[in-house]
Amino acid sequence: MHTVNPKEIENFAKDSALWWDEKGPFAPLHRLNPVRLSYIKEQICSHFGSDRKSLKPFKGLSLLDIGCGGGLVCEPMARLGADVTGVDADMNAIAVARVHTKSSGLTIDYKATSTDTLKSKHDIVLALEIVEHVADVDKFVHDCVDLCKPGGMVIFSTINRTAKSFLLGKVAAEYILGWVPAGTHTWKKFLKPSELAASVRKAGGTVSDVQGMVFNPIKGGFEPSPHDVDVNYFLTVLKT
Repeated sequence: MHTVNPKEIENFAKDSALWWDEKGPFAPLHRLNPVRLSYIKEQICSHFGSDRKSLKPFKGLSLLDIGCGGGLVCEPMARLGADVTGVDADMNAIAVARVHTKSSGLTIDYKATSTDTLKSKHDIVLALEIVEHVADVDKFVHDCVDLCKPGGMVIFSTINRTAKSFLLGKVAAEYILGWVPAGTHTWKKFLKPSELAASVRKAGGTVSDVQGMVFNPIKGGFEPSPHDVDVNYFLTVLKT
């Protein structure tokens, strides 16, 4: 599995049982989820012409969530009507996802694997908070674009490599606030939007949108920012 970094998987696997604990080691992802889901819904509805007011705006669309973990994004996508496949190289996370999805009464196809083994093409491919953890960025991005159908879209979310992200995304998050376990991130592996965009172009995709996410300490949550991509950001890609 060329894109999988075994040390990264080992690091996450030790906490896999706690994926749905909103106060546990994956608490930052729970905090990110509202703004992530809002952005994803807006991008998909805009691109595919779906009715934003519909209860099932993603009906008829196939969606692949790469690095799905315990299913924090897969489940909302399924509720919105998408035919969802979730993949993760951490088999413990997939086991948790399957149990939680069953208890939620949803149908999601979970696979304990990596992008190297996948063949089926999807209308939408999500790669959220994962590209900074892979072993080979160009190969991973190529796989993401390749697994997307022509006319479809890929949405990445990741962390920029800036002085600000070192202070907030690494030092503060891991050592001061204790949001995530120490060692979760390696700052040198963070990607600038221009670097991720370059990998996308090499893979044959076209960047259609870049938008930031910022933490609002007053509200205690994240919110979208059209221009501030200094720390967290989305990058949406169209497949022609």
